[in-house]
Amino acid sequence: MEDGELPVEVLNGKPGYINFLDALNGYQLVRELHEATGFPAAASFKHVSPAGAAIGLPLSEIEEKMFFANGLPLSPLACAYVRARGADRVCSYGDFAALSDVCDEETAMALASEVSDGVIAPDFSGKALQILKEKRKGGYSIVRIDPNYKPRNDECKDVYGVIFEQGRNELKIDERLLENIVTKNRNLPISAKRDLIIALITLKYTQSNSVCYTVGGQAIGIGAGQQSRIHCTRLAGSKADNWFLRQHPSVLELPFKEGLPRPIRDNAIDLFLSDDYDDILHDGAWQKLFTEHPQELTIEERKAWISNATDVSLGSDAFFPFGDNIERANRSGVKYIAQPGGSIRDDDVIETCDKYDMVMAFTGIRLFHH
Repeated sequence: MEDGELPVEVLNGKPGYINFLDALNGYQLVRELHEATGFPAAASFKHVSPAGAAIGLPLSEIEEKMFFANGLPLSPLACAYVRARGADRVCSYGDFAALSDVCDEETAMALASEVSDGVIAPDFSGKALQILKEKRKGGYSIVRIDPNYKPRNDECKDVYGVIFEQGRNELKIDERLLENIVTKNRNLPISAKRDLIIALITLKYTQSNSVCYTVGGQAIGIGAGQQSRIHCTRLAGSKADNWFLRQHPSVLELPFKEGLPRPIRDNAIDLFLSDDYDDILHDGAWQKLFTEHPQELTIEERKAWISNATDVSLGSDAFFPFGDNIERANRSGVKYIAQPGGSIRDDDVIETCDKYDMVMAFTGIRLFHH
């Protein structure tokens, strides 16, 4: 620090450069989610972008099963982390977790059951600290951050020996950003406002270009770091589709062999839902994973299941230049959209939203993050 004491203290492990970038970006995200919603919040970060983010709403029986949380004691903060981790379990492998509140025993138990590099939180209960210090053969990174710390108003970055300086993005994201509704349908329920706010706050700390799909208090698909908007929308949409497909009875009842580790099951589910699964069925590799030959979901069955997705919210960190983004979002059940607006083709984008009776708000604010 140029001035004052470091706001962080390493309680265990040896977090590195990327770990701290994930930790500090993640903590800012969950702190803002908590302030905006009043719920405990958690994020699962990988390579300086969130793989998932969520607030601590209770889990349904299906969600407990799809997140492998059966039998875990779940406090509100633990629910937030299980949801954040469950947004994209393959990408969250080896994550750095961020928690808005003091890490309790239940959340520590959820963390202990996953492959994770570390966690940052305002503090840790004695029991939680004891559990986490035993993780990764005692090398799990545990970082405590001062919740009262306030950074200075400007930030610097050194690139190739050149120092750049700009003001910090201190934008407060709340319902006021959703007041400029530009579509014919202007009915924006409270749940959608909450989910749009979660999407926008998540995008604030996601590498641009970025798009985020949310539903039920959590991100379900994040497209980060793409050079075009449509590729962000497709990437995030495909992840959201997988999130819905993981609730399909054929996926929930996959006949896994006893004792398969969670990462193996996560990869197997991802493979089961991929276009390559048919090849695996025929070369006999399924025998290493399942007790019996699982019946593949057809393309028609997948489309039919995803078509039941409804009331999904979508945020974009910059404007949509074409209506094709809306067409893609519609396929994943998107009903509510928040984006900056300002494209020369805004009329086309609005018209496409009206075709599907969507609600879209122009925030007037771009959320690029680099």
